[in-house]
Amino acid sequence: MGLDVLYVQAKKWNDKVSAPDITQFIGALSLNNAGKGVFITTSDFTGPARESAAKSSSRVILINGIELAEFMIECGVGVETESVYELKRIDPAYFDG
Repeated sequence: MGLDVLYVQAKKWNDKVSAPDITQFIGALSLNNAGKGVFITTSDFTGPARESAAKSSSRVILINGIELAEFMIECGVGVETESVYELKRIDPAYFDG
């Protein structure tokens, strides 16, 4: 992300994040001279909210609950291993000769 000012807003919501919420976030970025922002929610974004972020002159990244969970699993944050499965394959070289 470089050395730019980056603003992050995280929301634990059940309802989808709407366009006015994204517009307010973009306004806060503008007021603070931030060119980049990340808006994270445990729910999802409405279509108009995604459109607002895409149209913004600031770079706004939206991360919904599913993407957040995938990042958490990938980075091992807030998760623990419950089971490990071992997958075997036949070694053809064992039967040669």
